[in-house]
Amino acid sequence: QVQLVESGGGLVQAGGSLRLSCVVSGRTSSIYLMSWFRQAPGKEREFVSAIRWGGITTYYADSVKGRFTISRDNAKNTVTLQMNSLKPEDTAVYYCARIDRGGPYSRPTSYDYWGQGTQVTVSS
Repeated sequence: QVQLVESGGGLVQAGGSLRLSCVVSGRTSSIYLMSWFRQAPGKEREFVSAIRWGGITTYYADSVKGRFTISRDNAKNTVTLQMNSLKPEDTAVYYCARIDRGGPYSRPTSYDYWGQGTQVTVSS
């Protein structure tokens, strides 16, 4: 059974940093892409960042470019999102997600598996 478990959320002041981790368990040989999405109250889930599981290609939403960095450790089945220079508008529940095939990576409907989410709150 595939599971994605996020950790690392919390409360931080604007300008601060947080590091989110997502551990993937179960069948990992078929992973194509791992991503982070976020959802603020009353808003749709939005794409944040993605990384190819078998390569170095990364993708970022314009709103986080230059501030967030995605990375992976295949040996540990872990994807990490380093978030720097956080802003109050980054406040949301952050979700880890997985695609086992190609597809529009920015669309939530493309994804096969999701984690339970971790809350990130940035105070002004």
